[in-house]
Amino acid sequence: MNRELLMLVDAISLEKNVERDVVFGAIELALAQATKKLYKDEVEIRVAIDRDSGDYETMRRWLVVPDEAGLQNPEAEELLMDAQERDPQLQVGDYIEEQIESIPIGRIGAMAAKQVILQKIREAEREMLLNEFLSHGQKIFSGTIKRIDKSGDAIVESGRIEARLRRSQMIPKENLRSGDRVRAMIMEVNPELRGPAIQLSRSAPEFMVELFRNEVPEIGQGVVEIKSCARDAGSRAKIAVVSHDHPRVDPIGTTVGMRASRVNAVTNELAGEKIDVVLWSEDPAEFVIGALSPAQVQSIYVDEETHAMDVVVDEENLANAIGRGGQNVRLASDLTGWKINIMDPNESAEKQANEDSQIRALFMSKLDVDQDIADTLIAEGFTTLEEVAYVPLQEMLEIEDFDEDTVNELRARAKDALLTQEIAREQSVSQVAQDLRELPGLDSELLAKLAENQILSRDDLADLATDELVEISGLEPEAATALIMQARAHWFNNDDEQAQQA
Repeated sequence: MNRELLMLVDAISLEKNVERDVVFGAIELALAQATKKLYKDEVEIRVAIDRDSGDYETMRRWLVVPDEAGLQNPEAEELLMDAQERDPQLQVGDYIEEQIESIPIGRIGAMAAKQVILQKIREAEREMLLNEFLSHGQKIFSGTIKRIDKSGDAIVESGRIEARLRRSQMIPKENLRSGDRVRAMIMEVNPELRGPAIQLSRSAPEFMVELFRNEVPEIGQGVVEIKSCARDAGSRAKIAVVSHDHPRVDPIGTTVGMRASRVNAVTNELAGEKIDVVLWSEDPAEFVIGALSPAQVQSIYVDEETHAMDVVVDEENLANAIGRGGQNVRLASDLTGWKINIMDPNESAEKQANEDSQIRALFMSKLDVDQDIADTLIAEGFTTLEEVAYVPLQEMLEIEDFDEDTVNELRARAKDALLTQEIAREQSVSQVAQDLRELPGLDSELLAKLAENQILSRDDLADLATDELVEISGLEPEAATALIMQARAHWFNNDDEQAQQA
């Protein structure tokens, strides 16, 4: 029987072109499954076949688990303290094994064993084909749509390799059918997935970048680089390019190609998606201005702290800057990584006036100065007490209306005001409960803002609505929602514990 087993293994290995170990593993699994059926409870069985002689032994196994975890399945688990009574060297995660009687191979249902073996062989063949395909380093998958499943996903076949193009990753309004040739970006390879292991996308920005890399030799050579890409798949996209051989190589002209041949080739692949090619710049303001093309920008204000820009355009350019449904400004924001606020000159002037009014009130109150001095500071670009207190002395002495005594007095008052604020902040934060202090994502400044509004515990924060926290903290709505949900987490944990006790 053992000789027949070895002959069977060799025959299957040669026929299916898989390693002998794969076949042995399949037979071991079949024997283990058949042995488990002899027990009423859920036991753990391991079978080991000697690769040379064909002899095999069967072991029943118990997993060593932490004492505090308890036994979830006593038939296949052993507590650490009990396990170490047998062998002090055993640790959590080890197995205790006990040899039991092996069942003859002849008692295994022939069909069951065959199914397990063939399944293992199919998995091995699939893995071999997948590894061979991936070894070529391809990023774009080209194949034929084999079928469209009930969910609308397309199964794409290239040779003997299959990949899945989900409906959500297709270009909107694109009507793909069985038999169509299609190209898509390889986004994920997971052999453990049921069905095709390769996941594709035609809507991802990476797909457009790779298409340009294939279409424009200079990009492949590294002479021109695509720095970022933003897409509204099937409608419009923007890519930012830069030349590493400037001025000899024009990055935009090179990417677009003679008579737009290169960009049109990519557009045709993407169902007519319009593509704006813009020049990347190290200067964020210049980059944003280019990204908003074709709109003409009148002026721009950069806020480094909030990573946002106020972009002023005249009435004639307002529609172009925003785009249909806000598409142009949204793509420009995604491309540059900056939050972009489009406004006309009147809106900009009104916003600037409101900000100046708030700064003026701050300076007049905290520095105890009249409106003329406050306005002079604003005109010179001062916006915070920290700037008045710590900007280099020489810069303030260059202000025409200020003498040295005035400058020293202003700096001293600003430092006193900041010290008073810090003491008040520490006093307010001292009222905050420990559970709120320990909540991740809360710094001292945010804690002080919460304390000023009598938000003193985790439950106080959890009771807030998103818009309330946004108004108090100045956080973005997404960040405010995440913080509130984090504060509420212990509510749900308590509910789970009560449910388990019940």
